[in-house]
Amino acid sequence: MAGRVDGKVALVTGAASGIGRACAERLAAEGASVVLTDVQDHLGEEVARGIGAKASYLHHDVTSEDAWIAVVAEVKARHGRLDVLVNNAGIGLGGSVLEMSLADFRRQTAVNVDGVFLGVKHGIPLMREGGGGSVVNMSSVAGLKGAPNLAGYCATKGAVRLFTKAVALECAAVRDGVRVNSVHPGIIETPIWNTVIGGPAGTNAPPDLDAMSEMAVPLGVKGAPADIADGVLWLASDESRYVTGAELVIDGGLSVR
Repeated sequence: MAGRVDGKVALVTGAASGIGRACAERLAAEGASVVLTDVQDHLGEEVARGIGAKASYLHHDVTSEDAWIAVVAEVKARHGRLDVLVNNAGIGLGGSVLEMSLADFRRQTAVNVDGVFLGVKHGIPLMREGGGGSVVNMSSVAGLKGAPNLAGYCATKGAVRLFTKAVALECAAVRDGVRVNSVHPGIIETPIWNTVIGGPAGTNAPPDLDAMSEMAVPLGVKGAPADIADGVLWLASDESRYVTGAELVIDGGLSVR
């Protein structure tokens, strides 16, 4: 089913790597014009160039309201509309809640929660101008169940989950054509693992995701960013026209245990 989002305009935050990059590439491959944003300018520009004419890149600090106003205005100036918003930008800071600094807790909340709030606040009005659209907020399995040494991260992703449901109902109440859903990845091979969970004691090595997955995931394997992008594509497309306030869990069964 090629061209599943043909003619749509999508904005993907945190698109320089990992899940965001995969989402941008998948949406563009299926016909959308995609605006990628991130703070990693070199990587973001490289990804946009790799996608080609369907993509463009903007520097974007999702914790800044002024930045959101500017980015959405630029999307409108370039494309005249916004059909898909993927609030993907996020950071993961692991460690004991007793040792986490307030500054780190607030920084994680600013990116993971404030960034989603600001995206919704400033993205939905442009969607409404075009008759509706699809907002996809990136949560996590950590937004469904707790995990030791991830209290701060779980708090942010749980907030995204319920925020999504509330906004979905708000949009449905006014019949604005905007659908709002959350996606909950499990163990996916992305750079975020380098900070969410460290390597062996006394080292800075990244975790062994294959070993983690074999032990914890019912399917026994880790996921790839493309697995999440496929779910985001479905939520962005008209195939999911009757879906709002839902949580799409893509985790190999991890959250079932």
